[in-house]
Amino acid sequence: MMKQYSTLKIYIPGIFFLLFLVGSLKAWGQGTQYQYLSGTDKDHTVDWDFYINSGQKSGSWQKIAVPSNWEQQGFGTYNYYKDTQNPEEQGKYKYHFKLAPSVKNKNVFIVFEASMTETEVKINGQLAGPVHQGGFYRFKYDITHLINHDGDNLLEVAVSKRSGNESVNQAERKADFWLFGGVFRPVYLEIVPKTYIDRIAIDASANGALALDVFINNANSNHKVTAQVQALNGQPVGLPFSTQVRTGQQKVTLKQQVNHILPWNPESPNLYNLVVSVGDGKGAIHRVKQRFGFRTAELRQHDGFYVNGKKVIFKGVCRHSEWPESGRTLSKDISLLDVKLMKEMNMNAVRMSHYPPDQHFLDVCDSLGLFVLNELTGWQAKYDTEVGKKLVKELVVRDVNHPSIVIWDNGNEGGFNTDLDTEYAKYDPQQRLVIHPWEKFNGTDTKHYPDYNYVENSVLYGNEVFFPTEFMHGLQDGGQGAGLDDFWRLMMKHPHTAGGFLWSFHDEGVARTDRNGQIDIQGNAAPDGILGPHREKEASFYTIKEIWSPVAIETSYIPEKFDGRLSVENRYIYTNLSKCTFNWKLVRLQLPGGQDLKAKINASGHAEPISLAPGAKGFLQLNLPVDKKQSDVLYLTANDQYGKEIFTWSWPLKSPANTFKRQSDASSSKIEVMVQDGGLIVKADNISYYFDSQTGYLQKVSTRKGEISLSKGPVLTGAKYALKRLNHYFLGKAYIVEPEYEGGQQFNVKWTFSPGRPAKLNYSYSQPGEFDFSGITFDYPEEKITGMKWEGRGPYRVWKNRLKGQQFGVWHKDYNNTVTGENWDYPEFKGYHANVYWVTIENKQSPFTVYSDHENLFFQMLKPVKPAGAANENTNPPFPDGSLGFLNSIDAIGTKFQRADQLGPQSQKNIQLNYTPIKGTLWFDFR
Repeated sequence: MMKQYSTLKIYIPGIFFLLFLVGSLKAWGQGTQYQYLSGTDKDHTVDWDFYINSGQKSGSWQKIAVPSNWEQQGFGTYNYYKDTQNPEEQGKYKYHFKLAPSVKNKNVFIVFEASMTETEVKINGQLAGPVHQGGFYRFKYDITHLINHDGDNLLEVAVSKRSGNESVNQAERKADFWLFGGVFRPVYLEIVPKTYIDRIAIDASANGALALDVFINNANSNHKVTAQVQALNGQPVGLPFSTQVRTGQQKVTLKQQVNHILPWNPESPNLYNLVVSVGDGKGAIHRVKQRFGFRTAELRQHDGFYVNGKKVIFKGVCRHSEWPESGRTLSKDISLLDVKLMKEMNMNAVRMSHYPPDQHFLDVCDSLGLFVLNELTGWQAKYDTEVGKKLVKELVVRDVNHPSIVIWDNGNEGGFNTDLDTEYAKYDPQQRLVIHPWEKFNGTDTKHYPDYNYVENSVLYGNEVFFPTEFMHGLQDGGQGAGLDDFWRLMMKHPHTAGGFLWSFHDEGVARTDRNGQIDIQGNAAPDGILGPHREKEASFYTIKEIWSPVAIETSYIPEKFDGRLSVENRYIYTNLSKCTFNWKLVRLQLPGGQDLKAKINASGHAEPISLAPGAKGFLQLNLPVDKKQSDVLYLTANDQYGKEIFTWSWPLKSPANTFKRQSDASSSKIEVMVQDGGLIVKADNISYYFDSQTGYLQKVSTRKGEISLSKGPVLTGAKYALKRLNHYFLGKAYIVEPEYEGGQQFNVKWTFSPGRPAKLNYSYSQPGEFDFSGITFDYPEEKITGMKWEGRGPYRVWKNRLKGQQFGVWHKDYNNTVTGENWDYPEFKGYHANVYWVTIENKQSPFTVYSDHENLFFQMLKPVKPAGAANENTNPPFPDGSLGFLNSIDAIGTKFQRADQLGPQSQKNIQLNYTPIKGTLWFDFR
C-alpha cells in the first residue's frame, strides 16, 4: 500500500501551514501544537486506507475520506433505530505520518474528537490504550512512548458499530436517529512540553468573580501558574493573578475579582479570553488560551431558571448534528448556518439531542448567543455506571468552559442512570443544573409532548420550574408553529415557567449512497423539522419568528383613521428597546395581470425612538403622512441592536372591494340567454357561462381563447341539499341566475351578469353545529393548473392554528405537489391561503381571476396529498371535496402524537357566530 504522510499542519486545499494555539504573540511558540492526521471537517478531509467487513464495498482495502461516516462514503450498511442489518460491522483504518524535529522531548497525545461506536487505536503496532466505548465523545491517549521521532509512524484504528458493552449499544444504538459508523470527527496530535497544562475549568460569575481550576502535569515547587483576562482584541482586562505550585500538585485553583466586565447573555454575548501559563524562573513553559464569558446560571426552586439574576424564558429547539450528504460529519459553516437560522426565528436556546455536538457548534453558540442544554446520550436506555462515569467526564471536561451551556441533560426519556447525576459536578466548578429530560427531577418538570390540558393543569397546580424539553412535535407540516400561539400564551401564565424546546430543528434526512443519493427520512421517524434536510424553510419558521419575537406588536387591524400609535411590549430578557430601530413603509401593490410583483413604495420613515425596559409595555409612534389613500399596505420592520431583522408586520389599509374597483370598467354590449340540452347558457361580453339545470351549478366557461373547465360550483361545504328550481331573469341590463335550494342548511346563491363587468356571485349560508371548514367550492382539473398569483397573506399556506408569520402582499407560486417533510420544494402550492383579496388561477387553458369583498377570506388551492409516512390523520386534516375553495373558516392540524383538538382554543372545530348567516361576494373575471 502507498504510504501517506502528515507533518505539523492543517490541510486546506492548496495550503499547508503550522498551527500553534498560544497565549499571546510575544510567546507564540509556547502554546500547544496541533498536528492534524485527518482533515478538519466534512469539506476538508484526508484519505486514509480503509477496510470494512460487511455491506457496501466490503472485503478489500480502499481509500476513505476522514473524518466521515463511512456510509456516506459508500461503505457499509445503513440502519435507523436499531442495528438490524450487519450489526457486527467493523471498519479498519491505516494511516502513516511523520513528526517534525521540534516534537522531540515533548509529550504527544493522539486525540479523537469522536468515533462511533467502539474504537481501538494502535501506534506502530502497539495499543495506545484501552478500547474506547461511546461514539459521541472526545478521547485521547498519551503516545509519547510509542512514536518514532525520526521516521514513519503507522496509525491503525478499528471501529466497531457494536460495542462490547451492551449498555452502550442500548444507549446509543437503539435510538430514534440514524446509527452511523466511522471516525466522523477530526483526529489530531496534541504536542506539549514535559511540564504542561492539561486543561482548565472556569467559573466566571456575572459579577466579575473569577475562579479557575488548572490541571497541570510534571510541575514542582519551582513552578507558578499565572492567568490574565484579555479582551478579544488582546488588551488586558484587570491585573494578572497567579499561585505557586507544590511539587506533585496536579490541580491548582486561582481566584480573582475582575471589575468592569460585560456579562455574557444570548442578547449580548460578550466574550473574553483567559490566558493561563505555567512557568518557572526562566519564563513561561506552556500557555493555553480559553475563550469564556462571565455569567451566572441557577435554578430557583418554585420560581424559575435565572441567568445573571434575570428570569429566563427558553425559546428553544432540539437539534441533531446531521447533514444529508455527510451524516454527522459537519463543519463550522454548518454550525454558523444553523445558529443563524435559530437566531432568525428569534430563538435564544438549543438543546443537544441526543449527544454532545461538534466543538465548533458550541463556539458559535458562545459567540452569537444561544443558551445550550448539553446532553449525555441515553435514548430511553442508560449507560451502566462504569462506562457512564467515563463518558460524563469526557463530556464535561471538553465543554465546561462554554458560557452558552447552562444545563446538563443526564440522558433522555428514561435513559437516566441516577448514579451519574452527581458526576457532572466533579468536573464542573460552575455546578450547573442537571436534569432528566421528560420527567420531574431536581426541581424541574420537563414533560415531553404535553397536550394543552396538561399545560393548563400545570399552570394551576405545578410547583416545579416548567419547561418541556420536547413539545409541538413537528412531523410533516404539523406541530411547531401550528398550535404554538395558544401553547405559548398559556405557558407564559405558568408562575414557574422557563419556556420550552420544540422538536425539532430540521428533518433528519440522509442522502443514501446505496440509493443514488435519494434522501431517506425513514417514513414518519425523521421528518420532524422546522426546516428540511438542507435547511429549507417550512411555514412554521415564520410563525415561530413572529410568536417568539422579543418585540411584540399584536395589533391585527389598522383603522381608517389611524394616528400612528401601536401598542408594543418588550419581551427581551436583558435588552431595552432603545437599542432597536423601527422602520415603516407605505406601499401600493400591483394589480392582477402584470408580471411584476414588486410593490411601489409611496412613503417610508422611522418610528420615534422608544425606551422600554424588558417586560414593559408602551406605544410606538409612527409619523405617517396624512394622505394614505394611494397606499394598500403598511409594513413595519423591527431591527435589533446588530441591525438584524426581528420581524416585519404588515397590515392592509383597504378593503378587498377597493382592489376590485380599480379593475372595473363599463360596456354597452348586450347579454344573450339560451336554454340548450336542458342547461342554461348566459353570454356576456363574448364569454359564455354554462349552468346545469339539475344542480344549478356552473358547468364550464367558454371565452374567445377557449374553454375553461371551472365546474361543480358553488357547492356549500359539508352540506346536503337539492335544487328546488333554477330561477333566471333580466334585471334591467343585468341578467340574474338564482338557483333555489332546499335541504338541511340555508344556502342562497345569486349570479349577476352585467355588461363590461366580471360575473358577480353573491352567496349566503348558515351552518349549524361544529364543522372543520365552511364556505363554497368549485372544481377545476388539477392537471391543468400551472400556478397561482394572489393578493393576501403569503407566500406559505396556513392552518387555523398557524395563521401568524405570513406577510400581506402580492405573491406568486408555480404548481408543485410538495408533501411537507417528504420533499422540500417550498412553499407548498396546495392548501389554504389567508386573507385573500384576489387570486389568479394560472392554467393551460386561460388564466382567470377571482376577486373577493371579504377581508378574512381563505382560498383553498387543491388538496394536499396525504404524507406516505402518516400513521394517523393528525397531520392530514380533512379538506373540502372541491378543488378551489372560498372559505370563511378552515381546519387546524395536529402533531405526531396529538390530534388538533388537543392543542388549544385555535385548534378546535369551527362554529357559526351568533346564528347570523354568512355572506360573501365574489367576482369571476375571465376576460
